[in-house]
This record gives sequence, C-alpha cells and structure tokens, in this order.
Amino acid sequence: MFSFIARQPILNVNKKVVAYELLFRSGENNCFPDIDSDQATSNLLSNNHLALGVENITQNLPAYINFHTKALIANFPSFLDPKKVVIEILEDVEPSDELFTTCKLLSAKGYTLALDDHDFDPRWQRFLPYIKIIKIDVYDYSLAEISNFVRSIDTTNITLLAEKVETIEQFEQFKLLGFTLFQGYFFAKPELLKQRKITTAKQNILTLMGYASDEKLNFEEMSNIFSSDPGLSYKLLRFINNPFYGRSQEITSLKHALIYLGDIELKKFIALLALTDLNDSKPTEIIRLSLVRAKFCEHVSLLRKHHANPPKAFLTGILSLIDGVLDNKIETIVEILPIHQEIKQALVNQDNYLSDFLDLAKAIEVGNWNENDQLIKRLSLTHDDCLKAHEAATLWADGMLNVAL
Repeated sequence: MFSFIARQPILNVNKKVVAYELLFRSGENNCFPDIDSDQATSNLLSNNHLALGVENITQNLPAYINFHTKALIANFPSFLDPKKVVIEILEDVEPSDELFTTCKLLSAKGYTLALDDHDFDPRWQRFLPYIKIIKIDVYDYSLAEISNFVRSIDTTNITLLAEKVETIEQFEQFKLLGFTLFQGYFFAKPELLKQRKITTAKQNILTLMGYASDEKLNFEEMSNIFSSDPGLSYKLLRFINNPFYGRSQEITSLKHALIYLGDIELKKFIALLALTDLNDSKPTEIIRLSLVRAKFCEHVSLLRKHHANPPKAFLTGILSLIDGVLDNKIETIVEILPIHQEIKQALVNQDNYLSDFLDLAKAIEVGNWNENDQLIKRLSLTHDDCLKAHEAATLWADGMLNVAL
C-alpha cells in the first residue's frame, strides 16, 4: 500500500505561509475523501503520521486535515496533537446532532475546527460557537453573496479563509471583506498589470540560470558574471560549504569550491541562488514550490531511462514559476533565457516529455489524483516510484530552503 500526500500552503495577509492543508490519497483506485470513511482517515493518518510525522510534512506548521462524518464521530485519531492540526469538516458532512456533540467534545479538548467549503446553510449556525475557521471557495459564490454572509455572522472569534484565490486582485478584495487566511496560487502568479521591466542585474542572473542547463558548464563565462556580483559569489561559497551535504570543508578559492561540489550539484545551486536573488519581496513559498518541482522532475527523469537528462528536468521545474517571481509573462521570459528549446516548450505548455514531468508535479500539488494516475501510466512509472520521488523532493526542498534563507 502506498499513500500520496499533497500539501497546499495557507498564507496570511502578509503572504506568509502559516499552515498547510494535507490531501491524502491511498491505494491505486482510491481518492480521499471519496474512499470509505469508516476507517480511511484514521488509517491514512496513522500510516503517514507514524512514517514521516505530520510536523515534518508541514515544517512544524499547523496541518489542516479533512475529516468525514464517521472518521470524526467513530474513528477520530486521538494521537494527533491539538496544537499541530486543524480539523476540517468536509462540505458534504451532514450537520447532525451526533456531529454537533462530537464538535463540542473536540473543541473542549483543544482542537481547532474548520468548516470546509462552507455553503452558508443555516443548519450550521448552532455549530459556530465551536468553529474557529470558515473556509469559503471564492468561485462558488459571488462577491456580494460572500459579503452578505460575512456581515450576517459574528466573526469576533472566527477566522475567514478564502480558498482558490488565484489573482492578486482577488487577494486584495477578500482582505477588504475581513478574510485573513488565503489558499490558492495567487502568490505564484505574475502581477501582469505591473509588467515590470527586467533589469540588467536580473538579466545577468537569468543568463547564469541558462548556463546551468548546458551539458558542460562554461566556467569562463560564468566567472565573468560572478565577478561582477560579490554578493552572489559569497552566497555560492556559503551554500557549497554547508552542513546539508553531511560534511563541511574550508573553501580556499572559487575554483576549489567548483571542483569540490562538481558540475551536477553546482548547476542546482546556481539555479537556487539565482532564484532567491530574483525573488525580492515575493513569499518564500514560491521558492519552496519551485524547488520541489525541480527535484521531483529530476527524480522522474532518472526513472525514465530513455529521457534521462536530470539537469534539464531540474531546470524545467525550478523555472516553472519564474513568471510569478519576475512579475512578467512566461513567454517574454523564455525569449531572453539561453535555455534549451525543449525546456522553453515545457514552460509555455507545449507538449513534450519535460512538460509531462512538470504536469505530474502539478497534479500531485493540487491533489488531482485522476490526472496523476493518467500521467503515471503515460510515463510508464509506478505509483511507488512517484510517491518516493515526491517525498524525497519535498524533504530536499525544505532542507535547501533552510540553508538558503
């Protein structure tokens, strides 16, 4: 048995990640929460919590976890720490007397309860004293309907969370309505109204990223770029000599550092360094997500022996959110990047093997298990391979980000 976990960031008004929602999938034919709810949630949590620890999956941030009726009432996994989880009551759960009693009990034990995809049904009114968070899908209702609902309830002790927020405009609108938590990819989308000009300094960084996709590194050209930016040179040396690789060594020169690290790992560091430099005031999560995609695509490339080009797959993943980092159209950015044509095609959604790797990463991110199955079959992978690759990519990205920032 295998179990996929997708984690979706939850951000506050400052665009800082404050929690993750965890989406589980167990077995090749089962998608949570459509599986039998008698023991599904408990089993999934037991398997994953005991194997990795929820706190490791979420980097010690709170975990929002979906629960169905029977999982809540009959099989609630009491080993979960109330300080580390938020219990999401799914939208198709019936607001019964039995559930009401359970909610009171869980609230008394210190658990935070959330109504997922709330439908404004008045039958939930009596539950509100025990509910701390109300999640609303911004595409299910008009802005006026959501505004009317917010005004109709006492939000003194209730936090409002807007789901599927995809644009900065939506983010600003729902902030004005009193929402303080947000879910969706608004943080990774370019603010196209700005259409920021790509400066010379950023162009140099993009050029450096382009060199990272070459079969053989052009040390002479790269050295010219590094020599013009002492800060970037310092970061490169700092990252090369970090404990994440299990050992530390005194670096005496840039040449020594390059030899010590080697071409393949150096290419990854170049991409990471460049991306963090380009990021400016963007949320850290956009970097984290880019790193997960990069490492996952690299792992998948290694599994696909006739398409084994890990550096190219890695760069595809790490550049997949570059439009949001630079607040510019992806089509504009790829025109000025000296990267392989196959990478450019994948980034602008043209079908090739690299776009398949990237689509698989995206399907796991959002918990689209049907598309996940189709892509696994198309790529002749196994679910176990895919699961291990994603787990390894997530842990690697979290570790790298701890070193980088």
